[in-house]
Amino acid sequence: MVRQITVRRVGGSLGATLPKEMVDHFQVEAGDRLLAVTTPDGILLTPYDADTEDALAGAARAAKKYRHALRQLAK
Repeated sequence: MVRQITVRRVGGSLGATLPKEMVDHFQVEAGDRLLAVTTPDGILLTPYDADTEDALAGAARAAKKYRHALRQLAK
């Protein structure tokens, strides 16, 4: 499902409104929390899960700590 979403100013932040079809399909309700993950292809929205958030934070710390080794391995 691909839909165009418009980003709007909400106070000092920006917000995007999900189309009704997506809300219904993914069973999202007002007040639900989502994780926004930066990917090479853009932004991935996924249901909030504390374990996932912790795992992503741990991976980011490891990538930063071992960035030189990871660069060498990527060659």
